[in-house]
Amino acid sequence: MNGSAALVVVDGINDFYDPQGPNHYPEVASTVEPIRGLLSRARDRDAVTVHAVERHRPGLDDFEWRVLPEHSFSGTFASGIYEPFTPVERPRELELHKRRFSAFFATDLALTLREQGVETVILAGVKTNVCVRATAQDAFAHGFAVVVAREATNSNRAHLAEASLEDISRYIGRVVPLEEAIELL
Repeated sequence: MNGSAALVVVDGINDFYDPQGPNHYPEVASTVEPIRGLLSRARDRDAVTVHAVERHRPGLDDFEWRVLPEHSFSGTFASGIYEPFTPVERPRELELHKRRFSAFFATDLALTLREQGVETVILAGVKTNVCVRATAQDAFAHGFAVVVAREATNSNRAHLAEASLEDISRYIGRVVPLEEAIELL
């Protein structure tokens, strides 16, 4: 792969990661250290790092409520970035608010990455079968090479996570061991 790589951490928020989060599930703990490893490498290499966090507007209707319960409102504990993933103050580490599953949909993520010369997107976070998969698909549609760090993503529905990883590796990009993803940064 040519060009620079960016790390996109999808929904590393209290909603999923903190035991007090409304959508927490125990299996998510297995991704904490792998994501921390990716963040550390990205920071050491000054790679573009994006914290794509789900945030909805309180008091406003949201199309997502037609299929999911209301969740992750801006300004709430649930929508906050999980403490071990707290962004550091540097120009190439960004927080991106998203209102849909994909970090690319209705955001300026593709434009921002292109302007920074990014050609490869390395994905980590949750849930593999929902937001990670949607972000991978849209990254591919925008012409980015897609890499998913296997140990740095999962779901509370293991069979759907595995099916999503198979689809990603078959049609969208590469699913690689953590160490390979770290080397790509």
